[in-house]
Amino acid sequence: MSKVIEIIEKEILSWPYVTVGSHRFGGIEFRLNKKEMGHIHSEGLADIPFPMKIRDELINSGLVKPHHVLPQSGWVSYWFHNSEKEDVATVIELFKLRYKLLKPKAQIKSDITVIPPKKN
Repeated sequence: MSKVIEIIEKEILSWPYVTVGSHRFGGIEFRLNKKEMGHIHSEGLADIPFPMKIRDELINSGLVKPHHVLPQSGWVSYWFHNSEKEDVATVIELFKLRYKLLKPKAQIKSDITVIPPKKN
């Protein structure tokens, strides 16, 4: 399982402003500017928070389950397996959705090179 988690971690850490550290309940936690994006437990469980509307859509699609400890919260849980590439892609896509929701507009602008207007 550690190889799969390494692949996921490498991809998520390639995104601007993302850091990783230990999660208080085990596993690793990804952060965007000190705000938790979600975390992965070593047994192959990704927990990611979303606004309730998005959380409900994800659950209704059958892609994820309500959080394994806090089922009434905005958190979702996704179990992934060691050998399934689709699972790795799904975990990355879930984190990418969370990343896009958290990324402030100011940072999006700072990622774009702007050419200043010419002076007259």
